[in-house]
Amino acid sequence: MPWSDLLQALAIVLVWGVNFVVIKWGVSDVPPLLLGGLRFCLAAVPALFFIRRPALPWRYLLAYGLSVGVGQFACLFTAIKLGMPAGLASVVLQSQAFFTLILAGLWLRERWQASQMAGLLLALGGLVLIGLSKGGSMTAVGLGLTIAAAFSWALSNVVVRQMGRAGYRVQPLGLVVWSSLVPPIPFFLLSWWLEGGERIAAALGHFTPQAWFAVAYLAFVATLFGYGLWSRLLSRHPAGKVAPFSLLVPVVGVLASGVLLDERLSALQAAGSLLLLAGLAVNVFGARWLARLRGGEATRGA
Repeated sequence: MPWSDLLQALAIVLVWGVNFVVIKWGVSDVPPLLLGGLRFCLAAVPALFFIRRPALPWRYLLAYGLSVGVGQFACLFTAIKLGMPAGLASVVLQSQAFFTLILAGLWLRERWQASQMAGLLLALGGLVLIGLSKGGSMTAVGLGLTIAAAFSWALSNVVVRQMGRAGYRVQPLGLVVWSSLVPPIPFFLLSWWLEGGERIAAALGHFTPQAWFAVAYLAFVATLFGYGLWSRLLSRHPAGKVAPFSLLVPVVGVLASGVLLDERLSALQAAGSLLLLAGLAVNVFGARWLARLRGGEATRGA
């Protein structure tokens, strides 16, 4: 990978890692469901005039928008509002890889590899340790909603795989932009129902510079800039070379939260996070490691 592309990959990691800090800033001034609706409005409306609609039936755009947009971000924003530390959320959200594994096996009949099962067990152990921890501001409902956000993300991954099985070529940026038309109405309706008209009016009537920054960052930087670069890298390099960079996102999320929010993980939370990330690494690289190990043993045997 050329240095220019490597720097772009690291820029994406930085943008997506800091994203969790920005969410924390955003939900401190704006009700989380209202924030989600505003984020997707800004992500969709300007960009759809410049980015071609994917050659997909609307049912796929609807399914993707509801799962990754409403499901994931409604749960994640609310979780952070209700006490989930931003850095820890960036780690727990990565459990989506293992929910994807489970859902793909049940729904698409994909077979699990031994390395994937090992990674799943490691990650499950990490989640258990995090759930047992008592340090910091983490709440049980915050952790539960973050896990629900990871499940919703996994559901959207299975939707994308189903698109591929149906013979459609998925262009990530176009999918993100056009599916962003789906979440605003559900978000605003949920906000009116659960957060109330008075809170909405108060937030919009006293929109702080921090709130403006949060909405703009979430829509333009994390969504359009991040996915735009990600799509470019995927078009230039095999997915196996690009996808592992996502392993660095929770690392940046934890570090950024420590620096910008003064968050600190308890010993049990740190151990659980390391175990979950180790499981993710085994899931991504395990098959390759096993193939090299077997190749080395075969060479020595010869």
